Amino acid sequence: MIDKKDFRHKLLSLVIPITLQQLMMALVSFSDAIMMGFLNQDSLSAVSLAGQIQFVFSLFVFSVTSGVSILAAQYFGKGDTNAVEKILGIGMGIIAPISLIFTAAAFFFPEMLMKFFTSDSTLIELGARYLKTVSLSYLLQGISQIYLCIMKNCGHAGKSSLISSVSVVMNILMNWLLIFGVGFFPRMEIAGAALATVIAKAAELAWTVIIMLRKDSVRLRFGFIIHPDKVLRSDYLKYAMPVLGNNLVWGIGFSMYTVILGHMGTDAAAANSIANIIKNLAICVCEGVSSATGVLVGMLLGMGKLDEAKEYGSRLCRVSLICGAASGAIVLCVIPFIPMFTTISAEAQSYLRVMLIVSSYYVIGKAMNMTVISGIFPAGGDSKFGFKCDTITMWCVTVPIGLISAFILKLPAATVYVLINIDEIVKLPAVYRHYKKYLWLNNLTKSEEPSADICSKEVAVCR
Repeated sequence: MIDKKDFRHKLLSLVIPITLQQLMMALVSFSDAIMMGFLNQDSLSAVSLAGQIQFVFSLFVFSVTSGVSILAAQYFGKGDTNAVEKILGIGMGIIAPISLIFTAAAFFFPEMLMKFFTSDSTLIELGARYLKTVSLSYLLQGISQIYLCIMKNCGHAGKSSLISSVSVVMNILMNWLLIFGVGFFPRMEIAGAALATVIAKAAELAWTVIIMLRKDSVRLRFGFIIHPDKVLRSDYLKYAMPVLGNNLVWGIGFSMYTVILGHMGTDAAAANSIANIIKNLAICVCEGVSSATGVLVGMLLGMGKLDEAKEYGSRLCRVSLICGAASGAIVLCVIPFIPMFTTISAEAQSYLRVMLIVSSYYVIGKAMNMTVISGIFPAGGDSKFGFKCDTITMWCVTVPIGLISAFILKLPAATVYVLINIDEIVKLPAVYRHYKKYLWLNNLTKSEEPSADICSKEVAVCR
């Protein structure tokens, strides 16, 4: 039996900073929506649709960092800091070219990218203006997120969250200054929101580099980027590629929801963008629990404490269910206040009310699935299930239903939204059955002598 007090301490020490980090990141989208909404509905919709490029990019970033997390958490739990540095090099060598591709695509072909999400010429023009300016942030974000991931998994979750939070606060402040032209700052409107993101990500990366250069930090060694460890790279690809497949299958499927609603008019697009923002804000605690789950379970598995990891998994599933129910209640409580914070049309507001009611049960399923599929399973190397599960539920069920209901049956936007948001509920039984097989109870570390570089105080966090 695990000590309840110790469990709560370990959980909160990770959940609080990670949740704060997730909340702050969600607040950027919230501030963008609020400020764009004060300009006009077209600006709000354009930024939301252009933000899908950032969303797809974040899927790649999350996939790479997930692979890093799987191995880094276990090797840190084992005490092998040299292996952690090699894993950092592998992750950095993968994310850099991906980030460059997204930066180049957004800078040179913004109109082409926007045409995928909407056929409205005004939205295409505004969105292209945003993408061209924000493009550099993809490269900056990709590099910084890999190292922040290492910090989170190596006993410095609080410091990692602090850096991200400060970056977010700077982003929101610069949004206000550059969108509206406060003081001596120029009024840049939609381009101002994009430039604010670039400035914030540049500051985040600069701070991260300063931390990395300290003697007591996990160091980025360019030799490990150019000449990655073959065994660790093989392990990384083995566990990270299914996560990448899972994220792309889910993420592109989720983007298809935006594509479908984006082609159903600006009212549906605007309502969907706000609904997504509110969902992201409400589920921040659930995301914190999911991330903490991966770290805690991964460290225990790396130390060979399989029974304790199993009990932690059960407790964390119960915690995620409670957090999901609370998040759903928060979403419902927001509905009466919609007119106070939006300037969207009456029809868009009616869509939004329905979307938020649907979201209130969606986040419950999302919380459970996120903790298990994104937290527990990958922590022990069981990363293929999520790919199979999301492929079936999204691409064999919800995406076809969405396309048929929207473009063949011509159903109302609100009805289409209800139909495409059943995926998280549909896959719950399959997720539960797979969890009970306990295929995720694996120690993935190789037999090497532990490094003395990790101090006993840091290791104690995991014991």
